[in-house]
Amino acid sequence: MGSIAGTVAEFDAHVGLGRVRTDDGTEIMFHCAEIADGTRDIAVGARVRFDIVVKFGREEAAAIASV
Repeated sequence: MGSIAGTVAEFDAHVGLGRVRTDDGTEIMFHCAEIADGTRDIAVGARVRFDIVVKFGREEAAAIASV
């Protein structure tokens, strides 16, 4: 699957978890280690591109990059 466009819907830097919302409204969880620039922080509302991978039996966003 190619990269998908979306928006950061929620992010808690303290626990390192967040959700991205695809342009069709689907929400997918992510861990801060998946932020591509290595900062481990990203702003809510930021436009991003990401891949979807399956980890521990569920879909998660990976390779998250700001656009």
